[in-house]
Amino acid sequence: MIDFQADLQAIYEEMVGWRRYLHQNPELSFHEYQTADFVATHLRSWDIEVRQGVGGNGVVGLLRGGEAGPTVALRADMDALPIQDEKNCTYASLTKGVMHACGHDAHTSTLLGIAKVASKRRAELKGNLVFLFQHAEEITPGGADAMIQDGALEGVDAVFGVHLWTPFPVGHVYSKAGPLMAAPDEFTIQIQGKGGHGGLPHQTIDSIYVASQLVVNLQSIVSRQVDPIEPCVVSIGSFHGGTSFNVIAETSALSGTVRTFNAELRQDVKQRIERIVQSTCEMYGAAYEIDYKLGYPTVVNDANEASRFFKVGAALFGAEATQESPLIMAGEDFSYYLHHRPGCYMFVGAGNVEAGIIHPHHHPKFDIDEKSMLNSANLLLGMALDYMA
Repeated sequence: MIDFQADLQAIYEEMVGWRRYLHQNPELSFHEYQTADFVATHLRSWDIEVRQGVGGNGVVGLLRGGEAGPTVALRADMDALPIQDEKNCTYASLTKGVMHACGHDAHTSTLLGIAKVASKRRAELKGNLVFLFQHAEEITPGGADAMIQDGALEGVDAVFGVHLWTPFPVGHVYSKAGPLMAAPDEFTIQIQGKGGHGGLPHQTIDSIYVASQLVVNLQSIVSRQVDPIEPCVVSIGSFHGGTSFNVIAETSALSGTVRTFNAELRQDVKQRIERIVQSTCEMYGAAYEIDYKLGYPTVVNDANEASRFFKVGAALFGAEATQESPLIMAGEDFSYYLHHRPGCYMFVGAGNVEAGIIHPHHHPKFDIDEKSMLNSANLLLGMALDYMA
């Protein structure tokens, strides 16, 4: 198998530079216009075949190897989040209220590094590499399915992806066969009561009280209605109601998320939420509207490709640093790629307590240990080359 580790090490500082530029210039989901141009320009400069506007703002690069063999796709996401960057560093976001708070800038830069290195040694490749730079991972319906529908996986035999993950320490890599990341669904509930004077509650239908009962009742799904060994989360993330201390609120609104791994349980929880909302509102005479959106499917790794991860990871980082991942309750639209092709999604540790890199994803002070980018590049390219071999 070709050894690219020295080549990747040689361009590490360049990858860091790309990442910091993108970190300073983030773009929200479905608005990654400059980022897509940045990626496409670099790919073309290395004589890689490029398609832009794939499924939206997606960019697909094709590098044809010098020898016949399989075609392997590697994926990176490009979008940022609507969060104000609160880091005190030279590369903090220059766009007010927008930042790369999940590492997608580093994912993009890592895949660019792989593309540059591989393009210089294409004659040695026993197959082809496809570089999937995906838009809009953060917001449903996401960009993955749209890119697939636009032909991003045509001719591809296997697909691999990596997420840099600050809860895991730098130098370690994680994955597992089968389900890895949850299906993330979302819902909003509008409660219509009857407003009135705060001192005359008997003349009203208190929407805040009804919504409060819903918060409590919905918690019974996980605690009393789901098998306790079955992973499941029902969380209320927002509660809005009322305008004044002495006015009974006529309307209130809740929003929340459901996370599951089991397809049957996913539908069952949806039905239970709808039933609880109906019965609770009827009990107090309130009307309601519920909007329930199914998000991305569960990320399910192919067993053979997960085995490949443990082999490649152990060779690169050592057996002790190559570990089975716990189930992750976050969602990822990489799941769509795995519905169409065998592959594996992997986590590369990006946290470093000693360096103060401790903040979770989607936090205003989120950052990564940039050495994780080199680990990610080695792992992704190692998986592709092992598959080709």
